[in-house]
Amino acid sequence: MEMTTTIGNHAGRIAIIVNPVSGTTSKEASANEAAIRLRNMGHEVDVFYTGCPGDATRLAREACARGAGLVIAVGGDGTVNETAKALCDTDVPLGIMPMGSGNGLARHLGIPIDLEGALKVITDGKVRVIDYCTMNGEAFFCTFGVGFDAAVTHAFSKQPGRGLVTYMKSALMEFLRFNPAEYTIKAGNKVLTEKAFLVAVCNTSQYGNNAYIAPEARIDDGYVDVTIVHAGNQIVQALVGVDLFTGLINKNILIETMRVQSVSIKCNRSGSIQAHVDGEPRELQECADIICRHNGLKVVAPEHDDSFKPIITPMSNIVRETRTALKNLFHPWLIH
Repeated sequence: MEMTTTIGNHAGRIAIIVNPVSGTTSKEASANEAAIRLRNMGHEVDVFYTGCPGDATRLAREACARGAGLVIAVGGDGTVNETAKALCDTDVPLGIMPMGSGNGLARHLGIPIDLEGALKVITDGKVRVIDYCTMNGEAFFCTFGVGFDAAVTHAFSKQPGRGLVTYMKSALMEFLRFNPAEYTIKAGNKVLTEKAFLVAVCNTSQYGNNAYIAPEARIDDGYVDVTIVHAGNQIVQALVGVDLFTGLINKNILIETMRVQSVSIKCNRSGSIQAHVDGEPRELQECADIICRHNGLKVVAPEHDDSFKPIITPMSNIVRETRTALKNLFHPWLIH
């Protein structure tokens, strides 16, 4: 893990990009509080609101062109992903105030889901250099997948509501009707042709919501972790879902893993392929070529121990986040 000195007053102008409709809570008060505190530290701060898909990338790119030294995304995984795309292979760090339903990148980096804690990370200003990945040239930062997780993503995207309950409802409905496909997976000199429940390519350890699809994945090692969940009966496949939340998925009999710098995945079923990129649905007409781009993104993140302990790490995170939710319920995070 590589860390630099704190940002301090060297960031100059700071851009805050807010998706007002992402996740399940209001964002404006949080963005305003961040702007107030950063201005009190001597920074020039601009706040921008997205209005449609792609806005966060455009706004972040324009902010960099105007000389921003830090760009902060306020929203869920989609907002973070769009903002980060504009910052890849630049010297401008990404800040994250996680306010979505999954918050996969923030959780992996140890950025608190508690808004006060997330803002403290930003004001502390420690910068970490991490990897990002591309799928057929499109940047992503957490996970790419085909199979069951992609089917759930597509179903979830059509639901009017957001949040974990809606996601679990979509997952259950897809599980009851899902039909696994055969895939050809090429990684280095290794070629596998397997009928798989899902194939996930992971830069981070989890999808979000503390669902660990690749518990041993590191975000700065120059590799992606590929998790193949082989097709099995519904009872055994259901147990994979349990193992996602205990961190024991690598012990499941249906699981095969590999760690590679690049991988190609082709679905042997005719027609378009349902896929997802960081939880956003995609339809592919060709194979997916994924490459890890080592040390390609700077993020403001705490000094964080990446070591993962099955059961202990997930339970610790759930307990901490439950305490945060209760604190926010009785003591809402307000502008002072």
